[in-house]
Amino acid sequence: QVQLVESGGGLVQPGGSLRLSCAASRSIGRPNDMAWYRRAPGRQRELVALITRGGSTNYLDSVKERFTISRDNVQNTVSLQMNSLQSEDTAVYYCYANAYGLVYWGQGTQVTVSS
Repeated sequence: QVQLVESGGGLVQPGGSLRLSCAASRSIGRPNDMAWYRRAPGRQRELVALITRGGSTNYLDSVKERFTISRDNVQNTVSLQMNSLQSEDTAVYYCYANAYGLVYWGQGTQVTVSS
């Protein structure tokens, strides 16, 4: 059973916007932290943005002021609004959640920023 399902990736020109969404299966219960990670070619996976159940957020320095993470605790969803996208944002983006001591990952969605 797929527990985190992502959507919203794609190709966008520099300066454009994309919105990523992730829906968590009810089977994982009520997640504590939810987050977005990314892995660019030849680079290690990095945390892009995290949001706690209470709504506190943390961002990678390079995306502050451009990306916004949000979540719906009733629907068990997390979203990432990405504005002013740059070529350096090109990566596979992964949804993350932890609940009851377990960690869950989405399958990944490709974001490509190119003219």
